[in-house]
Amino acid sequence: MVKASTQWLRGLARVGKAQRRTAGKLVKSLFAAPAAKPKAKAKPKPKVAAKPKAAAQPKAVAKPKVAAKARAAPVRRVAKPRTPAPLPGQWLAGYYAPPAVAGKLPGRRLNYFLYMPAKEPSQAMRRAGRPLLVMLHGCDQTASQFAEGTRMNRLAEKKGYAVLYPQQSLSSHPHRCWKWYDRATQEGGGDARLIVGAIEQVAARAPIDRTRIYICGMSAGAGMADIIALRHPELIAAVGLHSGPVYGGGHGMIGALKVMQQGASGRVDGAIGEVLAARPAFPMMPAILIQGEADKVVRPINQAQLARQSLLLNQQQGRVTVSAGTTPAGPAGGRNPAHAHTLHDYHIGKTLLLRVAQIARLEHAWSGGDASLSFNDKAGPDASKMLLDFFARHRRV
Repeated sequence: MVKASTQWLRGLARVGKAQRRTAGKLVKSLFAAPAAKPKAKAKPKPKVAAKPKAAAQPKAVAKPKVAAKARAAPVRRVAKPRTPAPLPGQWLAGYYAPPAVAGKLPGRRLNYFLYMPAKEPSQAMRRAGRPLLVMLHGCDQTASQFAEGTRMNRLAEKKGYAVLYPQQSLSSHPHRCWKWYDRATQEGGGDARLIVGAIEQVAARAPIDRTRIYICGMSAGAGMADIIALRHPELIAAVGLHSGPVYGGGHGMIGALKVMQQGASGRVDGAIGEVLAARPAFPMMPAILIQGEADKVVRPINQAQLARQSLLLNQQQGRVTVSAGTTPAGPAGGRNPAHAHTLHDYHIGKTLLLRVAQIARLEHAWSGGDASLSFNDKAGPDASKMLLDFFARHRRV
C-alpha cells in the first residue's frame, strides 16, 4: 500500500508547480509543493532570415578593419536582471543534533542557516541581546530561497534582528515539506522537537534576547510555526502565519488536503481545548495572520478558523475590542504595485493581540516578495515588514 501511494504521488508531482483546480492536482500542492502562480510564457518570436554573423574578434587588442557593409546588424541590448547588493552581515550554516540516548540509534539532525546582522546593536540589545526571528519555509523551498524571496534579511539588518532558517531535509520529505499534519508533530514531537532544539541551541550560542524570540512561516512552514508557538509559549513571544493551515486537523496525507481546502470545522475548538488542558495557565500569544483571498491551495477558511483559535486561546486574558481598516490597491502599472487589503485588529486593553490581514487577489505566494523566485508575489503589502512591525510590539514577560 505504501509503495503504491508513493508511486501515485510521484506521478502527480510531474504535473508541475502551477495552481490547479482539480482535486488530484491539489494533492500535489500538499505533498509536492504549494502551487505557484504560473508565469506568463514568452511569446514566440517570428522567424526572420538569418543574418550574416560578425567576423570573430581576434584576441589581440587592435580591432580588425572591417568594411561597414560586412558588419553584423546591431543587436538590441536587453537589460540584465538587477543583482541585489550583498548584505554586510554573516550568513552562517549549522545544524542541531538531538542528544544521544543510550541503546538507541542517533536521531536525524536538522540543518539551519543563521543571519547575524552587521549593524551595531543598540544599548538595549547590548544588555539583553538581539531579537531572534525564526523563519520556516514552505514546500519545495530551501532556507536560502525563502530568505531571498521574502527579503527578510534586508529588513533584519536595518533593525538589528538575527534570523534563523531551519531547513527540512529531503530524507524526511522529498519536497522539504514540514509535517504539520502529523499527529505526533502537533503534540510537540517530530519536526517540532528538532526546530525547538535548533532555537535553543542558537539562543545559547549567540547573544539573543530570550524575551524576544518570534516565529513565522509560509504554508507548511506556517503550520509548523503555529505548532511550536502553541506547544512552547514560554519560548515564543509572538507568531506570524502566512497562508497557513488551521491547527489540529489532518493526521494523515488525505486529511491534510481536506484541511487545506475545507479547514477543520470539527477540530477548531477541540484542538485548542486540548492545548489549554495541557497548560491551564497559557500565557498570551500574540499572532498575525496573513492570507491571500485568491489562494486555492490553502483556502481562506483556514485563516478564519485560525483567528477563532487565537481568540479561544487568549480568552482568559481579558475583553477584546476590534477595529478594521481597508487600504485600496495601488495604481495599475506603478513602480510599487499593491493589492487592496483589509486589517482587522483585536486588542486587549492597549495590547494588539491579533492582526488579521486579508489581501485581495493574492494567490498562494508571499506578499511583496521577490517574484523572480517561486511562491512570491511582487505586489504588496510587504508581508515581511508587516511581520516585523507586529513583532516589535511584543516580548515574552
